[in-house]
Amino acid sequence: MTSELIHRLQFAFTVTFHYLFPQLTMGLALLIVALKTVALKTGGEEWDRAARFWGRIFGINFILGVVTGIPMEFEFGTNWARFSRISGGVIGQPLAMEGVFSFFLESAFLGLFLYGEKRLSKKLHWFSAVMVWLGSWISGFFIIVTDAWMQHPVAYDLSTGGQFQVNSFWKLLLNPWGLLQYIHNMTGAVVTGSFVMAAVGAYYLLERRDLAYGRIFLKVGVIAGVISSIAIVFPTGDLHGRYVARHQPAAIAGMEGLFKTESGAGMVLIGQPNEETGQIDNPIVVNDVLSFLIYGTTRAEVKGLDQIPRDQWPTALPLLYYAYHIMAGLGTWFVLLMIAAALLLWRKRLYTAHWALWALLLSFPLPYIANTAGWMTAELGRQPWLIYGLMRTSEGYSNTVSAGNGLFTLLGFMGLYVLLGLLFTVLVYREISHGPASKARIAEAVHAD
Repeated sequence: MTSELIHRLQFAFTVTFHYLFPQLTMGLALLIVALKTVALKTGGEEWDRAARFWGRIFGINFILGVVTGIPMEFEFGTNWARFSRISGGVIGQPLAMEGVFSFFLESAFLGLFLYGEKRLSKKLHWFSAVMVWLGSWISGFFIIVTDAWMQHPVAYDLSTGGQFQVNSFWKLLLNPWGLLQYIHNMTGAVVTGSFVMAAVGAYYLLERRDLAYGRIFLKVGVIAGVISSIAIVFPTGDLHGRYVARHQPAAIAGMEGLFKTESGAGMVLIGQPNEETGQIDNPIVVNDVLSFLIYGTTRAEVKGLDQIPRDQWPTALPLLYYAYHIMAGLGTWFVLLMIAAALLLWRKRLYTAHWALWALLLSFPLPYIANTAGWMTAELGRQPWLIYGLMRTSEGYSNTVSAGNGLFTLLGFMGLYVLLGLLFTVLVYREISHGPASKARIAEAVHAD
């Protein structure tokens, strides 16, 4: 195995494992604000306890996200030193702002939300939840701005030493690619939060325990879930896909398995890409749909891989194709399931519809898979470029770090992250088992004694 491959695998593993946690914190942050807002307006104690319950799960998730995210900062230097040296003048600024303005904002107010409940007024406690939400979403914005510059470089100059420097910080922050990617990504995070909350609510109802909280979790999860599941397809996914097609035609061609340029290009629902023959094996195609989705007309020409130099094709074409189709397929399932659940909720039949409760409960891992597949689609589609059109991936890794050293640390991270994953599962399961009312019951028992 080459050093480049090891460095790519190590960063891919750490960033993929890490993102299992931020997507839930960013999604839950908004839903906790919703719970606290209802509690503030109605004075409902159950809604307030529900918010505090999810705040505890948020805290566990936040800590694991921090622990698993820190190694990535070092990997920029240990695994991708040449890339960091050349692009540090650009990517260093949003990454620093993410740490200074967002991480500290989020962590400080999270502490107030978790431990200041009895010391703060109800409005200030609600305000702390809002600030946690803002902190987590601002943090996500700076990270995505950094990635968007690698996807679609803007606002830079090349110094005499061959290094990239920012010439307009506002243009860097307002990169159109970044704005579209950010909206799409945060919608995906809300999908994850919604499914997790709805799944816990379904679990409580199926177990016939904490029924009032189960209904609250289902109601909030399904309402947020149906909105976010539709929004992630249209308009956010549609707009982002059109922008990718305009600026990264090789990525779109690889995602769709479009080996030949076509007018009235169809969308492949099922099939296997065959790079040797330049076609899709066993395809099921919906004619003209791809042209319509990208250009708004069924007869538009969509550029295929035959018009792109072979050395600029996505380097892991089959993986890109399958990642995209997994993301799109699961997104379709999310829309169908949440619409069905929303209709049952509207008809006041959701809480007793066991088939829907089981479907929601068993579907909670799927947004994690879909979000991971979405990020794989974005990053694999950019290949073979590390900075699109400016720096190839083969030019950015640390060539002085041997493949053996890289493999050793990769195996170490895998072992450590497995332990962290088990710890996270145990802690979250413990909170769910205790339930939202557990602390209230303990307090009542102590008061009775």
